[in-house]
Amino acid sequence: MFKLKNDITLALASSSPRRRELLKESGFEFKVVPADVDETLLPAESGRAAAERLALLKAGAVSEKHPQSVVIGADTIVDLNGEIFDKPKDAGEAAVMLKKLSGRTHTVWTGIALCSAGLNICETAVSASRVTFMKLSSSAIERYAESGEPLGKAGGYAIQGQARNFVKKLDGSLTGVIGLDMPLLIELLDGAGLLQHD
Repeated sequence: MFKLKNDITLALASSSPRRRELLKESGFEFKVVPADVDETLLPAESGRAAAERLALLKAGAVSEKHPQSVVIGADTIVDLNGEIFDKPKDAGEAAVMLKKLSGRTHTVWTGIALCSAGLNICETAVSASRVTFMKLSSSAIERYAESGEPLGKAGGYAIQGQARNFVKKLDGSLTGVIGLDMPLLIELLDGAGLLQHD
């Protein structure tokens, strides 16, 4: 579907299988080079600022080691009125998050950074998607939390999995909520003159 100019090598600075799948489905050829960075949030850091900073941190770290590649860094932050939800460590944490998200609207910030030391490129962008959950019963929360699906997911849910049944309304980017806003990424690649137009 989409193709980079011939001499460009793309690298994804993430081990996320969801981001990998989204890139692959769009037709891009790329290598996976997970970034080893400290993802701790800064004191009083907003969701938007954190998503952008962490995406840039990941892309920058990989770009230093792979200067000839165009590196994509991404980060997803779930934000409920200023309360940031990280990835739950266990089913108990996931249940607490889901209880708070139940029947309410939260924001998913998805930061993308595009960096290449060799091409002297470093661009960032952030998308905001508003997700409204239906009111969830205690038993539904418990069953989902125990399913294992929430682990490793920002906010304790996977919109592309069973949790799609919880979503009453989505204003924004589905791929952004999954973890990599593809229209935004394609705009960044195109704006940097990296896409091939036949």
